[in-house]
Amino acid sequence: MALSSGSRNLVQMMAGWCLAIGLGAVMIMHGDDVRAMLGLTFTPPEAGSEMPRGQVAQKPKGDRTVVLKAGRNGHFETAVTINGRRIDAMVDTGATLVALTYEDAEASGIFPRESDFRYKVNTANGIARVAAVTLDQVTIEDITIRNVSGFVAERGKLNTTLLGMSFLSKLSRAEMSRGTLTLQE
Repeated sequence: MALSSGSRNLVQMMAGWCLAIGLGAVMIMHGDDVRAMLGLTFTPPEAGSEMPRGQVAQKPKGDRTVVLKAGRNGHFETAVTINGRRIDAMVDTGATLVALTYEDAEASGIFPRESDFRYKVNTANGIARVAAVTLDQVTIEDITIRNVSGFVAERGKLNTTLLGMSFLSKLSRAEMSRGTLTLQE
């Protein structure tokens, strides 16, 4: 028996809804197990236990490892040194490159010309023009990565410097678990 195109669409839509409901039920019943298996568990810090930016939750001895503790907002913020100058940044696995605010770029000794802002990117604040840069070195505690690709956002288009994948992908390990982020060179 052949189905009409309308009936076929109805059956496909019902199958999609059944799949979505089934996945939702699995997540409700086993969500903690699935998140733990994927390394996506998050334990909010205790009230009053938020560490100031740039401090580590713990530091294993003898290796170049930094363990950051999530802030109350769930983000991993830390002090980084870019080209020898200290700035605050947020670790962002969704950012392809290290993204510097205009002000942090200036503080790091990077002064792009107006003509350097020739690329367009989507940010939380909308579309922004950016200037491509190569950072001589990016350091967190004992970890130093050299020749890191990045960009500088035009003035006022980025609120926080983002430590993106152009830095994180050069580490031997970047792992999130239970409200901590472990970075290892």
